[in-house]
Amino acid sequence: MSMDVILDTDIATDVDDCLALALIAQSPELRLAGVSCVYGDVDLRARFASKLLGLDPRMHDVPVTAGTRLPLMKKRAIFWGGHEGAGLIDDSTSDISIRYSDEHAVDFIIRMANERPGLMHLIGIAPLTNIALALMRQPNLPLKHITLMGGVVRSPDRLDLPIAEHNILCDPEAAHVVFSSGIPMTVVPLDLTTTVRLHRAGVERIRAAGTPFQQAVARQVELYPFFAANGYTFLHDPLAVATLIEPTLVRTTRVRANVELAGEYASGATLFRADPNGTIDLATSVDVERFEAFLVDRLSAV
Repeated sequence: MSMDVILDTDIATDVDDCLALALIAQSPELRLAGVSCVYGDVDLRARFASKLLGLDPRMHDVPVTAGTRLPLMKKRAIFWGGHEGAGLIDDSTSDISIRYSDEHAVDFIIRMANERPGLMHLIGIAPLTNIALALMRQPNLPLKHITLMGGVVRSPDRLDLPIAEHNILCDPEAAHVVFSSGIPMTVVPLDLTTTVRLHRAGVERIRAAGTPFQQAVARQVELYPFFAANGYTFLHDPLAVATLIEPTLVRTTRVRANVELAGEYASGATLFRADPNGTIDLATSVDVERFEAFLVDRLSAV
């Protein structure tokens, strides 16, 4: 039996959101109930998601919604890479007029959770503003589970990592609301997602599958500036999605979490502490080779 999922995403900046959406589309274990977009130009993000899904006949009727543009406290500038939409949407009349749902993403999340009480899984792979607003409006929102790509543990052998991970740093206050919700949650941190990669050979396998959807996904990876410069890209968001499909890809530890909201140097830092009575399962290790093979196999399947 497939799981109902909502994907909350800032798709069109880092290509990992596109890969996460593709993994959902290629996984019969998951039924995509909708996509909610957040952070920055949410209209562009929603048009991007709508056009990509429209290339897959199985996904063309999945609702896409646009949500909140700014962080909760409106204290931080929006990060915008400048390459958003390249290679998939452009300034032509047809792309400007790409339609998506008129429903606000926060309303959509609340409605879907209440229509399927205790059954809806929410996957957050972006700043957590939409999700936090939904929880602030309905603190007892009947979600079954939340899966997040976010946060960083930054162990002594990973001092190369930032003190605060992007999705949390963009809206720490929203992250605080979500982490303190009490909803069962899996968190996949930057420590793990920077150990898994997609290389050129994997991209070629995805393209060779031959469908317009898979060719578009492969093209998005190639155009992503980090991939173009390095020949690989990290698989942050797809790893989070994969934990719903195949939980044994990662090991987890039960924790509680806090977010630093006022630090002079560490605002947005995630502070995890082991607690068997907590509600958060923190991913602490990943089977790198198995996950990388799993992802390419799924994305290249026809």
